[in-house]
Amino acid sequence: MIGLIQVLIEGALVGLVYGLVAISFVVIYRASKIINLAQGEVLVVGALMLWTFTEGAHAAGWNIPIPLALVLTGLGCFIFSMAIERLVFRPLIGQPAFTIFMASIALLIILRGGAQLIWSADTRSAPVILPEGAIQLGPFLINTRLLIGAAITVVLTLCLHFFFTRMRLGLRLAAVAEDHTTAQSLGVSVRQAIAVAWTLGTLVATTAAIVLLSGNIISLDVSTIGFKALPVALLGGLESIRGAPLAGLIIGIGEALAMTYLDPVSNGAASGLMPFVVMIAVLLVRPQGLFGWKKIERL
Repeated sequence: MIGLIQVLIEGALVGLVYGLVAISFVVIYRASKIINLAQGEVLVVGALMLWTFTEGAHAAGWNIPIPLALVLTGLGCFIFSMAIERLVFRPLIGQPAFTIFMASIALLIILRGGAQLIWSADTRSAPVILPEGAIQLGPFLINTRLLIGAAITVVLTLCLHFFFTRMRLGLRLAAVAEDHTTAQSLGVSVRQAIAVAWTLGTLVATTAAIVLLSGNIISLDVSTIGFKALPVALLGGLESIRGAPLAGLIIGIGEALAMTYLDPVSNGAASGLMPFVVMIAVLLVRPQGLFGWKKIERL
């Protein structure tokens, strides 16, 4: 019984961090109606920027303090998100959803190739940003890094929910997501809304990268986290900020149980397949997700 509860705890913490990545999908979709399939690559670029201002700078003889490195990473992510929005998605304002969907696939390939061109395909050690180790709680061990990540997820969820439901700018973003033409006719700047959405989505994805990769290995394959988080976003509902961490709990616990009890008899395949089986089931049974308030357009 203790072993089962330990698995549930670990799955819940990992799931909440998946929820953090899923929030980056939701923020962009809720403000611009774009499902960005390249969000995993955005996360990798954010992680590599952080490595550049920490380990990379140290190797070059620059000793940049961690707080300053985080600020520089945030600034770099802001510039990066603005470049994506202006060069790729701003020209597509008002275009059919399928066109935007295909643009996100092209962006995925470009970002993966660009990251390999700039940083190479070599693996590298991520800086230790969050405390390592575990907290002993009776017979259970709680990973400190994941616990902090779960707390960050909860705080960001509450802040972003307040932003989208109570603040004027957040309500304008939701209006833009409904219909670009109608929003423009009401005097809402579609360009500004989409720019804000991309900035928020990129910063949230980079925050998730810091939590997941602190003290671990950075590689281009880390982008698969984005595809693991997409079923979380779909399950919670692409319009629901609060649905993302709740769906993350479901996916994280399910993945942990599959890893513990099904992987030994499936050659390790069950835990990897589980999130995507859930995604297909959600699309077939309830396309709007558990907490979504409108139907996702099929592409």
